[in-house]
Amino acid sequence: MAAPTSVASRDAKQALAQLAAASCLANKAHDVVLLDLAPVTDMTDYFVIASGTSDTHVRSTAEHVIEAMRKAGHRVHHVEGLSQGRWVLLDFVDVVVHVFHPALRTFYQLERLWSDAPAVPVASQGTA
Repeated sequence: MAAPTSVASRDAKQALAQLAAASCLANKAHDVVLLDLAPVTDMTDYFVIASGTSDTHVRSTAEHVIEAMRKAGHRVHHVEGLSQGRWVLLDFVDVVVHVFHPALRTFYQLERLWSDAPAVPVASQGTA
């Protein structure tokens, strides 16, 4: 089966990424980063990367994002790691959300791995 595709505009995709980032912040996630991957890969348009403070917080944050996106009419197409709560990946096709336990975020260093991708300011940074 082919992967879902999107015909959403660039602005709509960024708004979706901002919603995911805001959802992380609303659940008290730390170090929320939004990367624009469109210039460097066709895999997805945006990464949202956030950290929880514990396995429970990582799971809760991921569940909060899934619910906020569902309420906005966007369903998650793939979820990995939710039961363990160490690194949860939420694939919304145009936006992929990574919620890490701090130790794993430091180990995998996605921001460094995707350093060619420009960072986008999170619109709701500091507010929730």
